[in-house]
Amino acid sequence: MVAHVLVATRSADKLREIQHVLASPGEIELVSLQDVGIHESAEEENLEEFETFEGNALAKARYFARLSGLPTIADDSGLCVDALGGAPGVWSKRFSGRTDLLGIELDQANNELLLKRLEGLPLEQRGAHYLCAIAYVDGDTAASVVRGRCDGIILSELRGTQGFGYDPLFFIPSENATFAELSRFRKNELSHRAQAVRALAGFLARRLDEIQR
Repeated sequence: MVAHVLVATRSADKLREIQHVLASPGEIELVSLQDVGIHESAEEENLEEFETFEGNALAKARYFARLSGLPTIADDSGLCVDALGGAPGVWSKRFSGRTDLLGIELDQANNELLLKRLEGLPLEQRGAHYLCAIAYVDGDTAASVVRGRCDGIILSELRGTQGFGYDPLFFIPSENATFAELSRFRKNELSHRAQAVRALAGFLARRLDEIQR
């Protein structure tokens, strides 16, 4: 029997990344918020009110699990820059403070502010890492949160056209490329989100097996 699991994100990019790593034909069918008819609401804006990625991921997973009645996974992720004391962190999406922008325009505003904050710093002081926490919630009986991390350096200029968010600035020395210069396949091997999804996969398989017995 195929198990339906809701991926609770409004980001098409995140959805594709999670589907790429977690899809398991014949066992799990990942469905989106659009698939189950959950339309965006103002209430969603208040879900990410916690100071940790884990707290935000759990809040989102619990909220959408209640709405859908389905086992649900949700993530919270962001960029942590050493020279900024770990900022923007959980505020990565809202770093610029621009509430009037969405999508690519918001990404551009965030990147511009990050470059401004790091202006003049040499490369060796521009260390950073992406973090991703993914939560799984199944009613009131099961919850799990896992983490993934990817280390890199923030460049002083944008490079590449793939990816989203801070990807054009996030340089991985071992690849000699930014996330935005990597193929989607290669990014999905290395990324913080891919690592978190792989960590979740074992728990998810065991849990769904219990449900189906």
